[in-house]
Amino acid sequence: MGASGRMDLMEAIRQRRAVREYSDAPVERDTVMTLIRAAIQAPSATNAQPWAFAVIQDRALLQRCSDRAKAHLLRELPPGSPLLQYRDSLADPRFQIFHHAPTLIIICATPDTSQAAEDCCLAAQNLMLAAHALGLGTCPIGFARAWLNTPEAKGELGIPAECAPVFPVTLGHPSGSTPPHPRREPEIVCWRELAAAGGKGGKAG
Repeated sequence: MGASGRMDLMEAIRQRRAVREYSDAPVERDTVMTLIRAAIQAPSATNAQPWAFAVIQDRALLQRCSDRAKAHLLRELPPGSPLLQYRDSLADPRFQIFHHAPTLIIICATPDTSQAAEDCCLAAQNLMLAAHALGLGTCPIGFARAWLNTPEAKGELGIPAECAPVFPVTLGHPSGSTPPHPRREPEIVCWRELAAAGGKGGKAG
């Protein structure tokens, strides 16, 4: 933490984790709105701001959504899908894809905008970093996306038909610590620099 008590941005980037264990403590509405307001500060192509948010804080509804999303994914998995390695977990009724978090935020792309999905992912990163800075945990839930984009799911949750759920993310108070996963060194495939005058930067064309 800095002298002001606020978390440094680089510290937040290094320390953020995907949290999969949450306490029963709820997340207050004002806190959720603070995070959404942080999310919408993200850049977007042509400043289209092509995002909308669905918030679910009903645990019974989240359990039903988990059951239906798992069943949908198991039905639709194509041969050779990398998700096949998770088939046993998805088939286990004890496995809840939202990790029993008290809140799910679904970042949706609004229609007729360029690069809306990419912009929603930028908004999600803002939201997750802001949540970590407030002592909260988040976890992206890719397992839910296919079902959330069905007419059935949109109808049940009240998501407009023209919106496309892009980034479901759980939110809650962590119930323990999450160890870091090691990161590989960055792979730099190209780095072109202007040769200094009189240097050995390359041959003249």
